[in-house]
Amino acid sequence: MKNFLEKLRTEDWVVVWVSVPLLLLALLIPRELPSVPSTLVGSVAWYNIALLFAICLAVLYVGSWLLRRPLKGLFPSFVMVFAVSLLAQVVAKIPQVAYYGFESVFFSVIFGLLIRNLWHIPEWLKPAVQGEFFIKIGVVCLGATILFSDVMKSGVFGLLQACLVVAVVWFFAFWLSRRTKVDERSAMILSSGVSICGVSACITAARVAGGDDRKLSYIVSLVLIVVVPMIYLMPWLARTVLPLIFDDPQTLQEVAGAWIGGTIDTTSGVAASSTIVGTVANQHAVIIKAAQNVLIGVVAFFIALYLSARGEKGGAQRPSLGIVWEKFPKFILGFVLASLVFSLCQSGDLLTRVNGKLIEPGVAKMFSTVFFSLAFVCIGLDTRLKDIVSRENRNVLWAFLGAQTFNIVVTLVIACLLFGVLKPMF
Repeated sequence: MKNFLEKLRTEDWVVVWVSVPLLLLALLIPRELPSVPSTLVGSVAWYNIALLFAICLAVLYVGSWLLRRPLKGLFPSFVMVFAVSLLAQVVAKIPQVAYYGFESVFFSVIFGLLIRNLWHIPEWLKPAVQGEFFIKIGVVCLGATILFSDVMKSGVFGLLQACLVVAVVWFFAFWLSRRTKVDERSAMILSSGVSICGVSACITAARVAGGDDRKLSYIVSLVLIVVVPMIYLMPWLARTVLPLIFDDPQTLQEVAGAWIGGTIDTTSGVAASSTIVGTVANQHAVIIKAAQNVLIGVVAFFIALYLSARGEKGGAQRPSLGIVWEKFPKFILGFVLASLVFSLCQSGDLLTRVNGKLIEPGVAKMFSTVFFSLAFVCIGLDTRLKDIVSRENRNVLWAFLGAQTFNIVVTLVIACLLFGVLKPMF
């Protein structure tokens, strides 16, 4: 029983526990409050800021306590992280900026990078720099904006695309990595990150395969840095290439969503990028990415099976079906549960109103945006640009960029075939 309770205090599970109150708030309070203001002028704006700050701070403290992380120094550190995140969100709401599709996550990571690479990061600023923790909360809250009825419309094709993309891209990335003299375990980590879902896949593959923690950190940094330009590159490519192939706006949106969902390596990046294209594209992109997330445990199982079959030790775990569950990112269950609950609340006659107000996912989406912004500030604060182009990591860099380029091309072909040709026939 004690071991079972300890497993519920891992980061993935803790993220689910601290996200539950956020989702309850999204159900019970008006969607106008709290919200990120578009200006820092006025008492209402600062009331909303203070309320958001208090909510996010409480989530961080409770999460850190459950994870047995030090609580000392969290407050001043989080004040700085929140302030940078708030600035990024306010800048993103400037009409001239919003017109060009720049999301708050773009400015969050840019501001974080500037602070990290232009000045020395003091020790007092580090306690609240917990990017992965914030990203996972954002993903769970994002689930409230994805309706099951939308998932079912493209579920079969989405899962089929996820399987095809993960298989083809993983093996190509592994082959290319080995050709460029990347060591085997780093190649497995890189291939998992490019083909599945970025950071979570990298960490999962590293836990199974072993490998150098410095290489893992570098690959994770690569994933998170490359995501930023891709957030804006992919919508531009979709608007440039797809109209040459498809005339129907609905089909074009679905293919664009499938393409973005299969190529960008983080769920938050997928959400931000696909939003630029449109609502339908956003729904399909997030669904595709969720389908790929499901395959993390499966890939981890086969990595363990491969290393075990070769009789290798020092990092490989004994393969079993249980590893699929063990390595599956549990916060994705929170994403699915949030989607289910909000789908039920918005469907016809079942729980359509609470306190006389129509259930809307607006607050949940706002929470998702806020935590994604916090996460990308942390990502920027954690990333040293000079490490990206260092001689030691040059082979990994070229292998990653080559695999990502291949991913863009092959996913376009698969998305066009499944969502542009086959799906309209059914």
